[in-house]
Amino acid sequence: MTKHRRRILVVDDEAATREVLEMRLQAWGFEVVPAEDGMEGKEKAESCGPDIVISDIIMPQCSGMDLLRALRAGNRSRPIVLMTAQASIDLAVEAMKLGAQDFITKPIDYSKLRAILEAAEAEISLREESEKLSMQLKNGAGFASFIGVSKPMREVYELISDISRSNAPIFITGESGTGKELAARVIHDQSLRNHGPFIAINAAAIPESLMESEVFGHEKGAFTGASGARQGCFEQANHGTMFLDEIIEMPVALQPKLLRVLEDHRVRRVGGGQELEVDVRVLAASNQDPIRAMELGKLRDDLYYRLNVFTLTLPPLRSHKEDIPLLAQSFIQEFAKKHNAQVESCRSETLSLLGAYSWPGNVRELRNVLERAVILAKGVWLEPSHLPAYVHNRRSSESNLDSSCAGGMTAAEAEKAFILKTLQETSNNKAEAARRLGLDVKTIRNKLRAYGMQ
Repeated sequence: MTKHRRRILVVDDEAATREVLEMRLQAWGFEVVPAEDGMEGKEKAESCGPDIVISDIIMPQCSGMDLLRALRAGNRSRPIVLMTAQASIDLAVEAMKLGAQDFITKPIDYSKLRAILEAAEAEISLREESEKLSMQLKNGAGFASFIGVSKPMREVYELISDISRSNAPIFITGESGTGKELAARVIHDQSLRNHGPFIAINAAAIPESLMESEVFGHEKGAFTGASGARQGCFEQANHGTMFLDEIIEMPVALQPKLLRVLEDHRVRRVGGGQELEVDVRVLAASNQDPIRAMELGKLRDDLYYRLNVFTLTLPPLRSHKEDIPLLAQSFIQEFAKKHNAQVESCRSETLSLLGAYSWPGNVRELRNVLERAVILAKGVWLEPSHLPAYVHNRRSSESNLDSSCAGGMTAAEAEKAFILKTLQETSNNKAEAARRLGLDVKTIRNKLRAYGMQ
């Protein structure tokens, strides 16, 4: 029944009951420590550290309820089972309120006791796994702000370590939700520029009419509404790092101006005549295939090759699912604190569902799903019922993955397939599709516009 012997403290002032229980428990594979009364039970609990306690309630000097209070004060997570020949609903309710794992009556129903102990063992195993994951996180199960110890992620960490301390531009690729901005921040933090500013700009989130002013700044009166001079991102990032996310969404007409700043290290504000010298390292990112974008005329070749001194590709979550337990534990700890919840970890069935799902929205989607689950949870464990219905549909998620990756699709093509498939499953409900994919609605609309589909 057990993978390794659990220790059970049996406390009862009736010798016959202790002996029968001891024989039964040993036959089931447990190590048994007997105690003749509540006082001895307290002493042995302190000296031998039992995994589970079974105690009679009616005993001289120290009752089972007194023992329960004392043991719960020292270890609130240890399962304690109380038993009595004088059962009452009020007594059972009081015992459960004080934190008893369960309450059984004499004569003992051993099939029921065994089921109670199996549930207690499962609880102990869950807590041990939760503590193991928490200890891994505490000791650094990843790199900088990244969580994960899989081979694909270790390769990412190694490359980041190699390229961070240079001043060379880096082109970061990867599907939506894989952590491209996080990678850029880690690169900045690991670089010699870490005392300077880190300025991030998402080209897909800025209206085309404001893009030039946002990136390069403007002088007073440069256009209608320009009531004063304004620094652009290059000036704000001087002596630091600028992260240009979704660089392929930058208007092609502005890309030569960006290329010139990269080559000359000088920037001219909109409506200005003076060139300002800037010292900025540029990191660019896209979830689209840059080669395909160049073929379509969305990204200038010369700009791409200027930005692509190094390429950092972040793997999709489905390629390193072994990191899901650590990621989940990290997110659970974060959101339990944020929402004042008591959640400690996932039940094994819940973790199995997380591992079976294909995560088209990658780590961002996992994060959103777990925040929702923590808010819904009432106890210390995340149950399968706390996960969205679509995460339960393993067959659908696997078929999405198979169809998306068939025929050697690029990451951008696979992402497109995921988005369109999710929109189909949600009857073209962009808000629901965005929630499932861990994206915002505006990103979904921008993607559809890029695909030529409204």
